[in-house]
Amino acid sequence: MSEHVFISGPASWNRIVVLDRLPEPVPHMQFALEEYETVGATSAGKALGLVGLGRRVRLHALFGADADGARVKRLLMQAGVALIAADGGVTERHVNLMTRAGERVSLFLSTPTDPGEGSDAELDLELRQAMADASALVLDLSELSRRLIPAAKASGRPIWTDIHDYDGESEFHRPFIEAADAIFMNADRIGDDPLPFMRSCIEGGASLVVCTLGADGAIALDERMTRHDVAAVPTAVRDTNGAGDAFMAGVLDATLAGSGLDEALEAGARHAASVLVTRHLHPSLDALLGA
Repeated sequence: MSEHVFISGPASWNRIVVLDRLPEPVPHMQFALEEYETVGATSAGKALGLVGLGRRVRLHALFGADADGARVKRLLMQAGVALIAADGGVTERHVNLMTRAGERVSLFLSTPTDPGEGSDAELDLELRQAMADASALVLDLSELSRRLIPAAKASGRPIWTDIHDYDGESEFHRPFIEAADAIFMNADRIGDDPLPFMRSCIEGGASLVVCTLGADGAIALDERMTRHDVAAVPTAVRDTNGAGDAFMAGVLDATLAGSGLDEALEAGARHAASVLVTRHLHPSLDALLGA
């Protein structure tokens, strides 16, 4: 079996604007502390992280026939990510308003459209083969990935998903939660105690649920409902974009290498710390876009 990891989800071109505080919803003026452009989106972050750890990756994402799409594809391929690109009409673009503390407001300037199953029979066949040959599948939140869930389940490969700041109610997330063997999330919107929701995921069939807690590290439940904790690795933080994706990539890489859960969580924490020191999703982009 091939050692590649199949990832489906968004890749984007982002303009990052760093502010001393997020804007209030009233007319006013603020001065940016810093601004720059870079590759963005959660699936691109996981792909870059896994490649940086030595894993082969095949990333399925939507792009447009535009300058931003060409730029994102070129940079990902230069970093070592193999692409299965589909035509989304336009390339996803964001303006992210950020603070040094990691607070963020994302403004979506353009969003690609999934052409749907059957629109390209050759591509559909390539995707099914890529999933069948993978050691693991990562399905990130998107219409693109939701359509692939039945084929992903049929492949028999372990499915990992990242539900980010799930609030416990959104119906869009439900098919991903029900299909996944491993579920990652953060605690931003789930409430004061994420453990009841995490337990419900294990009861629903998941074998691993991980909730990241920022500077407080992360907690995890295994298939026996045993709790595991990991501390964050102290580091000088330049930018928090991509830290959660790097954490999941580190855990996945270590798990595929045969590590136990505690060791895998520690690997995830180390890898998350490695991207906090760059303003890009991964340090590999420093040489391509400038540190």
